[in-house]
Amino acid sequence: MTARVAIFDTTLRDGEQSPGCSMNPAEKLRLARQIEKLGVDVIEAGFPIASPAEAEAVRAVAEEVRGVRIAALARAKEQDILCAGRALKPAAHAVIHTFLATSDLHLKYKLKIGRDEALKQAVEGVRLARSLAPEVEFSAEDASRTDYAYLLEVLLAVHEAGARVLNVPDTVGYSLPAEYGAMVEKLVRDIPTAVISVHCHNDLGLAVANSVAAVMAGARQVECTVNGIGERAGNTSLEEIVMALKVRREALGAETNVRTELLAPSSAALSQVTGVWPQPNKAIVGRNAFAHEAGIHQHGILANPLTYEIMTPASVGVGETLLVLGKHSGKHAVQSRLKALGVNIANEKLDEVTKRVKELADRQKFVYDDDLLAFCDQEVERRAHLVRYQVISGMGVMPTATVEVELDDQRLTASAIGNGPLDAALKATDAALGISLELLDLHTRAVASGKDAVAEVTVRVRHGDQETVGMAASTDSIEASLKAYLSAIGAARRAQVVAA
Repeated sequence: MTARVAIFDTTLRDGEQSPGCSMNPAEKLRLARQIEKLGVDVIEAGFPIASPAEAEAVRAVAEEVRGVRIAALARAKEQDILCAGRALKPAAHAVIHTFLATSDLHLKYKLKIGRDEALKQAVEGVRLARSLAPEVEFSAEDASRTDYAYLLEVLLAVHEAGARVLNVPDTVGYSLPAEYGAMVEKLVRDIPTAVISVHCHNDLGLAVANSVAAVMAGARQVECTVNGIGERAGNTSLEEIVMALKVRREALGAETNVRTELLAPSSAALSQVTGVWPQPNKAIVGRNAFAHEAGIHQHGILANPLTYEIMTPASVGVGETLLVLGKHSGKHAVQSRLKALGVNIANEKLDEVTKRVKELADRQKFVYDDDLLAFCDQEVERRAHLVRYQVISGMGVMPTATVEVELDDQRLTASAIGNGPLDAALKATDAALGISLELLDLHTRAVASGKDAVAEVTVRVRHGDQETVGMAASTDSIEASLKAYLSAIGAARRAQVVAA
């Protein structure tokens, strides 16, 4: 049988301590609802003593998010713990998470107290917390750099005082997996009635590896954040630890209750709130996590996805594998993209088009749908083309867009109001075509540096039961977005015709 590992999500607390990722109460509540759907066991909603707005955010989450345990962080100080207790009062199941540093380094230089005083403060804090909440977790800050005998003494004392969960953070990301696993293994042996939890930081890029080592050693709770955000280099990435346990379930003997198909949507929800998107090569949820450019890889993926993908895009909530046309692409990828656009060409023509794709990619890095179609000297039936657009926007001005597209030799025009110029332009496009689409993703990046850099846009849409991708580029980011959007629409329409 596999062991059940609890997922303690601290995106709203430790995660928002990442520079640029702070959230207001409404944003925290919005994300808490999404994380609840994800299926985590605990949501740490915040650090109530930090500010009145933070306390209000924790209270709002505790009041409205009822299907998961809600935790609040508090130093092992009376005022902190009382504040956390008040904020958690509406919770269906409250957890007070209290902490105190235990390493000699922190005791001497930060807290300026001795071991005996720290032990007393930790125990008193846990007792007070236990009088206010049905569950208490204690964290020994900087546990990985704490003398083991003293760490064990503190954890045994707070466990007896009422802390069911004992968390041993690698606060500064210093540990190596073997070291961290060995510490956890001893704690599991020495305190068998407690749940040993781990909280790892990524300063050496080892947060997930240390968390996996801890699970293998018997830890039964992992603290983590969506997209791995958090102090300095971040925390254990929720999506990475969850998928590691799922993909390597037989080897690790552990599993979670997380609905993995909601990982990518949760990642996107966080990025939309913070404005901080994961790097393209971020495991599981990065833009390139299921993208392939190398011809050998593309051929393998088309023959059998298992050749180069150890999990399916759908398993983490991504619509489909993305075959990027570049200088490393082969004719199989070119042919696959052409078929998605509704074009079938002979093998001899395919070789010529592939050659031209590589030549163009040497100059502009990527080849877009418009380029590909031009190489084939044909247009795709039922494909919409952007003729022109106009946007009116500015401070104090309601964003309005007019878009003209051509479809089946017919010019279609519509106007719309949106939350911003791009939103207005996309809504006008939908109105012109008379369709209703769900925009799943829209990613923009600058192909080069400078104010006049080309904007490359990748769009993923859902039209009925079809999910499709479109790509385009332009020095005008709205133009690139509209062209990519129309490309994705064209692929979806063509797929529906083929299915019919």
